[in-house]
Amino acid sequence: MKKYILSILFLISLGSVLAACGGDDKAADDNKIIVGASSVPHAEILEEAKPLLEKEGITLEISEYQDYVLPNDDLDRGEIDANYFQHIPFLEQTISDTGYELDYIAGIHIEPIGVYSKGISSIDDIPEGTEVIMSNSVPDHGRILTLFEEQGLIKLDDGVDKAKATIDDIAENPKNLTFSPEYEAATLPEYYEREENALVAINTNYAIDAGLKPTEDGLFIEDEDSPYVNVLAVKKEDKDDEALNKLAEILQSEEIQSFMEEKYDGAVVPVGGKE
Repeated sequence: MKKYILSILFLISLGSVLAACGGDDKAADDNKIIVGASSVPHAEILEEAKPLLEKEGITLEISEYQDYVLPNDDLDRGEIDANYFQHIPFLEQTISDTGYELDYIAGIHIEPIGVYSKGISSIDDIPEGTEVIMSNSVPDHGRILTLFEEQGLIKLDDGVDKAKATIDDIAENPKNLTFSPEYEAATLPEYYEREENALVAINTNYAIDAGLKPTEDGLFIEDEDSPYVNVLAVKKEDKDDEALNKLAEILQSEEIQSFMEEKYDGAVVPVGGKE
């Protein structure tokens, strides 16, 4: 009987220990956030923020993506808690197209988009009829066309909302440039290497990932006043989430903004938090 009672007491004690461990795991899960990000520069920036977030008792898991579609799909499905890869017009277009109830907590940085060419070394040397290879991301079309207009290469229709401009809104095209907007954004560095006499508009994250230095290798790039701010996007219901807001605060901190400035040398421009 004594052995029986001791066995029961042991099992009760063991159960208490396991329950306590289970409770700790749950608490740990409650303080863990999963953020989807492009490999470069977003995941690299998040890695830098990770230990700072850890000091706040929050564990950050980074899920890397190589495209611009899945991060919002997975966010809507709840497979990740936030994503950090896109600018505001892209997010707004996604919401309009899908009906996803997404929002963003804060703007973090700008990646000035650039135009590159293997064989053309200056704007003055662009031959008539040159092909301009662009991504099929519609929210970037107005951005790219505005950049070409700023260089005096085209003129858009008066009164057009330049952020929403399309190829059909080109009013003047003195060099008869051919705009080809049907390429996957991730493949653009390949076309830069392959099509020597073309102009290729490459998103900065893909340019950096391919070893390009936008401020040195770009034929021309956006200036630092670009309105295309990359944001920490979340589901609407999570906009006030404490852990996600803490992450946004850290991403806007002087330490992380200084990291961006030093590592990316003008290719990534921080936008908030620094006085």
